[in-house]
This record gives sequence, C-alpha cells and structure tokens, in this order.
Amino acid sequence: MVVSALLLTARPPSLAMARNLVRFLVLLYWISICQAATIFQPISDSHRYAALEIFRPSNGAFGSLEETYEALRTFNILGIQEKPDISAATCKSVSEVLGSSAVLKDLFHALRVNDVLKCEIKEEIYESITSRLKSVLNDARSLLDFYYSIGSLLLLKEQSSGVDLSINDADGVFHSIKALSQSDGRWRYSSDNSESSIYAAGLALEALAGVVSLASSDIDQNMIGTVKNDIVKLFDSIEKYDNGALYFEEKVVDANEHHGPLATTSSVVRGLTTFTAVTSGSLNLPGNSIFGLAKFFLGIGIPGDAKDLFNQIDSLACLETNRVSIPLILSLPATVLSLTKEDQLKVRVNTVLGSVAPQLTVKIVRAFLSASKGTSIIKGQELKFDPQTGLHVLDVLPNAYDVGNYVFVFEIVLHDSEQKDTYATGGQIQVPIYITGVVKIEKAEIAVLDSDLGSTETKKKLDLVGGSVVSLSANHLQKLRLSFQLATPQGNGFKPHQAFLKLRHESGVEHIFVVEGSGKKFEKILDFLGLVEKFFYLSGRYDIQLTVGDAIMENSFIKAIGHVDLDLPEAPEKAPRPPLRPVDPYTRYGPKAEITHIFRAPEKRPAKELSLAFLGLTFLPSLGFLIGLFRLGVNLKNFPTSTLPATFAILFHLSIGAVILLYTFFWLKLDLFTTLKALGILGVFLVFVGHRTLSHLASTSAKLKSA
Repeated sequence: MVVSALLLTARPPSLAMARNLVRFLVLLYWISICQAATIFQPISDSHRYAALEIFRPSNGAFGSLEETYEALRTFNILGIQEKPDISAATCKSVSEVLGSSAVLKDLFHALRVNDVLKCEIKEEIYESITSRLKSVLNDARSLLDFYYSIGSLLLLKEQSSGVDLSINDADGVFHSIKALSQSDGRWRYSSDNSESSIYAAGLALEALAGVVSLASSDIDQNMIGTVKNDIVKLFDSIEKYDNGALYFEEKVVDANEHHGPLATTSSVVRGLTTFTAVTSGSLNLPGNSIFGLAKFFLGIGIPGDAKDLFNQIDSLACLETNRVSIPLILSLPATVLSLTKEDQLKVRVNTVLGSVAPQLTVKIVRAFLSASKGTSIIKGQELKFDPQTGLHVLDVLPNAYDVGNYVFVFEIVLHDSEQKDTYATGGQIQVPIYITGVVKIEKAEIAVLDSDLGSTETKKKLDLVGGSVVSLSANHLQKLRLSFQLATPQGNGFKPHQAFLKLRHESGVEHIFVVEGSGKKFEKILDFLGLVEKFFYLSGRYDIQLTVGDAIMENSFIKAIGHVDLDLPEAPEKAPRPPLRPVDPYTRYGPKAEITHIFRAPEKRPAKELSLAFLGLTFLPSLGFLIGLFRLGVNLKNFPTSTLPATFAILFHLSIGAVILLYTFFWLKLDLFTTLKALGILGVFLVFVGHRTLSHLASTSAKLKSA
C-alpha cells in the first residue's frame, strides 16, 4: 500500500501531516481491514439504545397505528422494559378505528396494536368486525384484501373467544390465493395485474398460513406441497453477497409496488417462517439459505430508519423460532490479539437475538497466515468452554505464532446429533485475526559516505528507542546512508507497512523517501549529487525524521534522529525555485491579538452651575411667548363648533404637536433619514387638515362680514 508518489516529493511544510503521518496511514490500513473482513455480531444493547432513540412518541402516541405496532413489536422482541407509556392515547385510537367502518388496512393494524396492548374492547365490536371481515373475504379478489382480512381474523382468534372465526370454504380461499402465484415463485397482487413480485410472495405465504390456521377442516396436502415447491423456486432467484449473505431484490417495474432489498427479504422471511410453522413436513431449501439470510440482516448493522429497524428485528425474531433451521452466530469479542499482553483467543456462539446456544464445541479447523494459505500453523484445536462467561477460549497461542495477519477457520460441532436439523451452524467460518507485538529494532546507524570512493567518512549509531540525536555535515559530492534491522518477537524478518525518511530544510521545504528493505535489513542511500536539483540547491540545516509504522507493530514511531548540515553549490539561473511557503491557516483564521486603545483625556468643561443657568435662559423665550399670548387676549372663541370642522381643527393641532414630538425624538435617538420620512407623512396630513380648518375659519369670517 506504499504510494509511489511519495518516493520522492518536495512540498511545503504541513505540521499536522508531519506529526500524524503514521497514525493516518495505520488508520487507512485498519479501514481496509474492516472492509475486507465482515464479522457478524448478534443483536446487542446497541440495537436497544437505537430502538429507544428511533421510536420516540409525540404527545403520548406514535404517528399511526402501523408505526405504533412496529415500535411495540420491536420493544417486545428486544426485551426493552423502560419503554414509553402510550397505552391511554393509543387504546383510544384503537377503539375509534375498531368501532368505525375504517378501511381494511387500518382495521388490521388496529387489531395488531390491540393484540399487544390488550385494550378493553366490547365483545359486540368483535362480532361486528368478524361479520364484516368474512364478507370481505368472500368477495376478495386482490392479494391485499386476502392478506388484511385473513390476518385480521387470525388476530381476532387470539383476542376474542366468543366469536366463530373459522373459514368454512378454506380450500376455496386457499385456491383463490394460490391462483395469483407465478411459475417462478413470485406472486401477483391481483389477477388484473400481470406484474409479479417477491414482496407479494411473502404476503401470500402469510395469508395462506392464516387460512390453514382458520380452516374448519384440513387443507388438501397436495396444495400445501405445491406451495412448498413455489417457495423452493422463489429461492432460486435469491441474490448473494461476497460475504455469504443472501437477500431478495424486487424486480417490480411499477414504482408504487417497489420495495428495497431489506423490506423484500423481510417479507419473504415472515411468510416463510409463518407458513412452515402451521404446516407439517420438511422444506428442502438449498444449502445454508437460512444462515445466509441471517447474515444479511445482521450485516446491515443498526439501521437509522424506523421501518428498516423493525424489518431487521422482526425478521431475526422469525429466524430465531423458525422450523426450518435456527442460525447460530459465531462472533469474537476481539479480533486483535497482543503477544505482549498474552491475550487469549475468545469465541462466542449465540442465536441471532443473542440467546444462549445449545451445548456445542468450537473447533479451530486450521489457521494460517493470510499471505501463505498453504501452510497451516494450527489444526484441529478445540476451544475450552467457560460456563461462567459463556465463551470458548484458547488459553495460550502456540509458540509458532508470530505477529501477522492470520485467517482462522472455525467450525461449530453440536453435542446432540439430533439438533443438526434444528440449528444452522454455517459450516466452516473464516475469521481474520490480527496478532500484534513489539518489533525489535537493531543495528540502526547513519553514515556520510564519500561519493567517489564509497568509503565511510562519518558513521554514528542510532538509538531509535531512546531520545538521542546525531549531528552530521555533508556536501553535494557525498552520500547519506541510513540502515537498520527489524525483527519479529520470533526473530523473523519484519516488513512494516510504512517506512519513510524525511529531510526538512530550515526554510520549511520537505523531502520524503521510502526506505526499502529485504529480510531484516532496511537501507536508504541518498546521493546528494543527483538530488541537488530536487533540493533546489538549498544549503543549510536539514532535520532528519524516520517514520516506521504498521498496524501489527505495537511500537510504531515517528522519531527525529538528528540533522545534517548540507553544503550544496550555488543555483544556476534557470534552476527550479522552491515552492512558496503557504500561509499558516492558524495565523490567518486564528484569534487575533487583543487591541488595547487609550482614549484621550476629556477636555475641560464649564462648571455645573453655569450649565444649569444657561439651560434656564433657553426657556425664557418660551415663557415670553406665553406671556405675550395672554397680553394679546388669545382665546378659543373662533374654535369651530360643528362636528366636522371641529374634528379637522383638533387633528390640525394634534398634527402640530406630533411634529414637535418628532423633533424631540430626532434630538434624542432618531437619525436624519428616518425623521425626514416620518416628517413627510405628517407634513402631508398636516397640510390637509390645516387647509380644511383654515378654509372653514375664512368662510365663517366672510359670512360675518357680509352680515
């Protein structure tokens, strides 16, 4: 995974990248490990936490009765005790739906919710619903009518004991549903629709199972055998992932009837397990089909959608109790083992919902290095079962084990041979396991060589474990050689995933080289004569840093081993220039220096008494104006007395007061533009009412003069 572009690069400094190079590369390596290895885990507490987070009621209820049932069903399967209390609001909705002439789908979901909450419903309502459902069943022509009506009758059978819910013409209903099937195991939604659907096949199987349960007499076994053959044909169209997971993918063209792989596979699993639960005899499904379906549902992790989470949990619950075969899931608490810590190999076997498995033995069929599949390091080793922890343990790894990437092949052996038909173990299961340890670093040295003779001019030992550094000097006619040896705990040669030598000039320009190795020895020789152009003819101090890292190497490191003072010739005119040093984002976008501002000292002001005296003088003109009005004998004798002119006169005086008030606000807080806008509006109104008022006064004065 060594990047060829890093063989020799010159780039501006990046402090974060320099400090985290090994961590970043190791992270990429672990991502590739996770992608290559799919380890299936049974349902855990993570699913329970997710269910409580995803299924959250609003105002004491969920959005619809369908969503309510999915939430309640998920909580019950996962065994969640501290679930939200929605009984009061939900039972009210259930009662309203059951007591009304609701559509068949809403009636079906209401009965499903009532089956969980056990709401108090009167027996008369059950009788009315039963009569309606039987009428719908007699006239049913579409698959959904059969599915909802039969499913509702089956729910009523569990909720009401005083109503006759048996189907008299069960063979006829069974044949009507079977008539919608296709030769490839798919089903149509109605006889008028030529499109067939895998999702519809799951609904049809559930409906047929309901007919068998509600039949007043036994169903013709030949018809049941035909349906079983249809199921086998349906599994011929099953899809497969590389990790062995099996799923069904819908091929319906009509977007209204299309469902994703999760919903489609979930529908088939519900139909399959429901049908096999009410019929006798075996079902000859190909290979590990049930185990592959369990892999699919466990392999999707924890869905973030409520519908997907319900489909996953409900399907796994169906597989947990199905009559075909119950999958047993082998999982490992840890797939990374440390030789330094003497970790034990531990294996856990549970059902898909995490229940305890029957008595069994876990055997290591073989284990080998992923790079050499032909050589098995261990064969036929049985793990010891610890009843207290429920784990199968390999106490000590054999001495032949060394650090590396291994593939362990496990096999589950049931103690009771009669349970082989009851449980599906998945055959031989391959699991990648990574064994880590401390790699020995020996004979590390750095030397300056004479370019012409190849003789060693300066050689110094390196302590790659401690903190010592070296100081070297060289010119363009010399070479720099770095060498060291890496060995595993067993003394074998070790090739790390990443080994880099970096030289960083004091100006910030960096050069990175890959350190190649053979066996235990790793060596890198830098011929400065051939690198002067790559080094941009920059003389001066170069800091030397060595990076060695691997996912299975517990002592990976990035270490500054010293510096070299390099004397290079002057750069020619047309020589390449070093790249510009980028601006540090921290200095550009980081916090700025605090600005301290010193205000100038305030100027001297007059005394307070003098200011108050001047304020009093400003009121003298106003006082003189009022005295003048009284001396002139101003009065309100000419104020209009009729209604309309008096109204205009009042508005005129109020407008003048408003203008004065506006000036006051302008002095206190308003800006000039806001004041001018308000003054324009007040001015127009003031002119209008003033004109009407003055016109009235002029008219009155003219009449008095003429009289």
